[in-house]
Amino acid sequence: MKAFLLAAGQGTRLRPITNTLPKCLVPIRGVPMLKIWMEICREARINEVAINLHSHADTVRDWVNDNRNGICMHLMEEKTLLGSAGTVRMNRDWVASHPCFWILYADVLTTASFFGPMLEFHLAHQPIATLALYKVPDPSRCGVVSFDEKMIIRDFQEKPAAPKSQWAFSGVMIGSPALLEEIPARYPVDFGFEVLPRLTGQMLAYPVSEYLLDIGTMENYQAAQTSWPGLAR
Repeated sequence: MKAFLLAAGQGTRLRPITNTLPKCLVPIRGVPMLKIWMEICREARINEVAINLHSHADTVRDWVNDNRNGICMHLMEEKTLLGSAGTVRMNRDWVASHPCFWILYADVLTTASFFGPMLEFHLAHQPIATLALYKVPDPSRCGVVSFDEKMIIRDFQEKPAAPKSQWAFSGVMIGSPALLEEIPARYPVDFGFEVLPRLTGQMLAYPVSEYLLDIGTMENYQAAQTSWPGLAR
């Protein structure tokens, strides 16, 4: 199975760490985020990963060349950022013939424990996309989701001033070829602001209780050093 790993962010909120290191390689208890994601992909039977690059692209490229470990990794450098959805649209031919594919945000720290059940759920229902959701204390900083008893997503708002729920998009999503058709033909284009809000009623929610943390802020990055359960052995 294939996955997009969105890793081109500049990590401005993690400075000064990201002045010399790309966000996708910042260490969690000594382990680079990208290594964590490669282990997750291996456990989830994802054997091909497309990684978009921008900030410190050469550093990421050197790391990948030394750490492939059996996973086929395709590197896509963006001289100008395309946006989260723009990256997927630009490389749509890579997954267009597949019934589904993963879209993963590289600054999310998690484990592979829910990936198998989430994929089974998606395949059983065949929505345009399935979004992994988790509860957050401050949803106004996130993509906030409301869903019904059938797990159909009825509302999606990116960083709303008045959140309607505490359920937030985790940065883990399964997409279908139909999702590719819904991405506007312009760049940059963002999933949270410009694509997912238009697809309510067509997407399913997959709430997760397993470990999941967005390390996009210094506060969360520091918290991850003690809270992350570590790689499975």
